[in-house]
Amino acid sequence: MKSPYFTTEHEAFRDTARHFIEKEVTPFADEWERERRIPKSIWKRMGDLGFLGISYPEEYGGTGADFFYSVVFLEELTRSTMAGFAAAVSVHEYMAAEYIYRFATDDLKKQYLIPAIAGEKIGAIAITEPDTGSDVASIRTRAVRDGDSYIINGAKTFITNGYYGDFIVVAVKTDPDAGVGGISLILVERDTPGLETRKLEKMGWHSSDTAELHFDDMKVPVGNLIGTENEGFYYIMECFQLERLVSAIIAIAGARLGLDYALGYISERKAFGRPISKFQAIRHTMVDLRTEIEAAQQLTYNAAWRFKQGDNIIMECSMAKLLTTELAKTTADKCLQVFGGYGYMEEYLISRMYRDARVGTIVGGTSEIMREIIARLMIDQVSYEHHADKGTRAREAIKDSAEKETKGEFIGPVPERADEIIKSLPSRFRAEKAGTWGTIVHLDISGTEGGQYTVRIEKGICTIEAGLTGKPKCTVKTSDRTYRDIELGRMNPEVAFMMRKIRISNVKEMIQFTKMFQRLPKG
Repeated sequence: MKSPYFTTEHEAFRDTARHFIEKEVTPFADEWERERRIPKSIWKRMGDLGFLGISYPEEYGGTGADFFYSVVFLEELTRSTMAGFAAAVSVHEYMAAEYIYRFATDDLKKQYLIPAIAGEKIGAIAITEPDTGSDVASIRTRAVRDGDSYIINGAKTFITNGYYGDFIVVAVKTDPDAGVGGISLILVERDTPGLETRKLEKMGWHSSDTAELHFDDMKVPVGNLIGTENEGFYYIMECFQLERLVSAIIAIAGARLGLDYALGYISERKAFGRPISKFQAIRHTMVDLRTEIEAAQQLTYNAAWRFKQGDNIIMECSMAKLLTTELAKTTADKCLQVFGGYGYMEEYLISRMYRDARVGTIVGGTSEIMREIIARLMIDQVSYEHHADKGTRAREAIKDSAEKETKGEFIGPVPERADEIIKSLPSRFRAEKAGTWGTIVHLDISGTEGGQYTVRIEKGICTIEAGLTGKPKCTVKTSDRTYRDIELGRMNPEVAFMMRKIRISNVKEMIQFTKMFQRLPKG
């Protein structure tokens, strides 16, 4: 179908990308699948052609193109007929490199982003651990500051590019008592002493390498910290949207490729003296798949367009990832069915497509996690606690991350109005917890119950004054309803933060601030 998203320049780029994939990648698919490895030379070739820096600025070797050039490239990657190849490239370009570009220092960008775009260094992102799965907040890999180094111990698993790659962006706990507020990202060289890797054998995605990583007193320079210490969780939450959007683009393009392959087969294959494309059951199956693929693709394109505009699209990315990966799995299954026994044979491409499609509903957040994210955004804005996943700290709120350090709920009449809640802060203040710590926080609460307030903590005393005075270490902007609902446990602060219902200038400072007060009973 004709699309409003792609210009003639996009389509010209598509021709270039397609020619490269079909001439220099697809002919070697069987070989790379057997060898379970993508040769280094093809990475360098993609770098030379500008494919690995599509969205990055020219100063780092990129082309600075708009996001729909990336959409084109990701779609064309599926023509390699190797979902593992598409996964490896997307993890490198849109995940590992993305963290460096968005949050790392200029020195790290020079050392890693520039060669990553050039195809000279291949990156991986290591978040998942053997015992935590999708629960980012519960990671156990620990990084302890030791002079000018971090000493890292722990393990990661299911890491794409983790075996043959050159560098890894690793999520670690730098403050084990701070919940989501104690996670950091550290860049690790693949050959760092103390890092051991084990290559994992997978059902599909054979061309890409997937590894289990073990860190044993691994020493990494402090300069390899990406962004600010203890803010890694929020970086991950931001980048998850791009990761899931990329997964959706690849999944639906792969589903369309599989359908096209099946359509070609049913036109040639004969049974009972006529092409099987003439049988109504098969015809209608193909029609249903094509209709669903078209609908899912338009949902994905719309999410990509909004991402390009800079919109906050947590729900849209989660929906696109959920729908496309489930549909890709269904499409591969139904397409294999029309091949009959031949579909089960390795010599037929559909068998590889079937294997490769299965993992799409698991990686980057399972379908169950996608549904829960959507449900929480769609349903739980007021009654979050009724649907909370009690087994995961990944859903802990910015304020609630300090809950285990709280000695009890606030005793006394529970304020209901936003202004009353703010004015209750001095009576809920825990001087013994604050010690000598001090801060100035500006609260800018819009709405009839709101107002502007300055909260000062100094020498073990908390004071509130109307208006915004002094130089704040943190500024909080939200509505009176959102502030009230967060304080009373009616809204998940993490969801509010991700949906930009609440804006916090210094998350680390706010986490420390919330530890100073007794929590209100949920109401």
